[in-house]
Amino acid sequence: MTKKDELVFLPLGGVGEIGMNLALYGYGEPKHRQWIMVDCGVTFPGPDLPGVDLVLPDIRHILADKKSLKGIIITHAHEDHYGALNDLWPGLNVPVYASAFTAGMLEAKREYEGSRAQIPITPFKAGDRINVGPFEIEAIGVNHSIPEPMSLVIRSPLGNVIHTGDWKIDHAPSLGPFTDEARFREVGKEGVLALMCDSTNAMRDGVSPSEQEVSEGLRQIIEHAEGRVAITTFSSNVGRIRSIAQAAEAAGREVLLLGSSLKRVTSVAYDVGLMEGVKPFIAEDEFGFIPRDKVVVILTGSQGESRAALAKLSRDEMRNVALTAGDTVVFSSRAIPGNEKAINDIKNGLVEQGVHIITDSEALVHVSGHPRRKELLQMYEWTQPAILVPVHGEAAHLTAQAELGTQAGIKSVPRVRNGDILRIAPGPAEVIGEAPHGRVFKDGKLIGDFDEMGIGNRRKLSFAGHVAVNVVLDARYDFQGDPEIVAFGLPAYDNEGEDMEDTLYDAVLGAVESIPRTRRKDLGALRESIRRTIRSTANECWGKKPIVTVFVTKV
Repeated sequence: MTKKDELVFLPLGGVGEIGMNLALYGYGEPKHRQWIMVDCGVTFPGPDLPGVDLVLPDIRHILADKKSLKGIIITHAHEDHYGALNDLWPGLNVPVYASAFTAGMLEAKREYEGSRAQIPITPFKAGDRINVGPFEIEAIGVNHSIPEPMSLVIRSPLGNVIHTGDWKIDHAPSLGPFTDEARFREVGKEGVLALMCDSTNAMRDGVSPSEQEVSEGLRQIIEHAEGRVAITTFSSNVGRIRSIAQAAEAAGREVLLLGSSLKRVTSVAYDVGLMEGVKPFIAEDEFGFIPRDKVVVILTGSQGESRAALAKLSRDEMRNVALTAGDTVVFSSRAIPGNEKAINDIKNGLVEQGVHIITDSEALVHVSGHPRRKELLQMYEWTQPAILVPVHGEAAHLTAQAELGTQAGIKSVPRVRNGDILRIAPGPAEVIGEAPHGRVFKDGKLIGDFDEMGIGNRRKLSFAGHVAVNVVLDARYDFQGDPEIVAFGLPAYDNEGEDMEDTLYDAVLGAVESIPRTRRKDLGALRESIRRTIRSTANECWGKKPIVTVFVTKV
């Protein structure tokens, strides 16, 4: 340790947004820091990113100095915490530490996606301690909506940091672990310099209901339903899947799983011993032979995904499985912001079939995996941090937790967003710089930035279509034949009721014939003139300017 050594925190995702969580912790002199990475998550594209499959954090800051990265620790196997690892790890090639369940999920994901990256995982679970670069890291068990989540105690010569990951306090979970209050208190007595804390539910008062209460609510629905019951939930919530399966068995019903992600998760859960005591699920082709009041379906599609099992059921598109009037569908989930319309479309499709819909606004059928305000206050009391850094949330969530922490008496609550380099020690916590950060996009088999992936032009295509024009000129620079025009994504007719392609054809003739032969020798200028004319003509008769590609050839 030297006088110039610093302990810094650099989030490259998840701070100022929900999803795509990736945090770097660095120690050493400013030009010679050693780093660890905590989590490596994705977020999902909206309609403003047509064709994009996944959104990943931009890690060029650490790629430029990847020899200084000593390891990656994954807190749990939700996509927003580990989903980018298969795509980004090959450029880093450092040790990865994760729980058995997370390792199993990563391998299942690799096989499903056909990824070539076979990532060696070092097992790491609650209670373990490892040394990674200049840090000693301890895992503390917490409760969340997925198996084997952990918080991290990151020890350095300049002080201890707790990175909570995703957590909540549940005294009656359907699947452990409990959030380890005793260990958090012990670390608090040891001394906590900074607490990097989940902000997702910082705007919600009180404490989260228990998963046991949700299980009871689902059990009652299953017992009292007259027809089939289909329950959609997040596929990673193994505890919820167990609760539903056990409630179904108690009610004398068989259980069918629908959806590839659900099947992958439960397969991994069986492999690591998390599904003991759960009766085997039935096969899809058995569904039609079981009485309506003797079956429960657990299925994907809670967020309105168009290709998920629930969406297909709402459109009556499944071969062996269908719902009928009087059946019940339970949304054991909460809508992620932005998905509301897609979810409502599915609900309407089900209602048209006479299916009853139950959501968390009608019954206790879902609970979040993140801490509400009283739970946050308990974490502050257990750990007694000198510094609070709200993470994992949009600006409103981060600000709400910052205000709560200040009210609770925490003296230092710096404002941090993606790309900020926060010096935690020595001296007062403050942002001392900004690192390159942002988003890159997975599009099919390729990864690149906005321009490299052509997303801007693809977005323009979605608004105004494309026109391709091919013009062939003879030796005298007259038309060799008729110009060819193909309009894709434009209206069939213009504002006068004329065929749109005919209108654009006339515009091409006029554009070429208005230019003297001697000036047509400049084929580049001629192409640009035709392009501008097409766009102008389309704008006059339609009100929009399409993308235009012009080919001019002289023979």
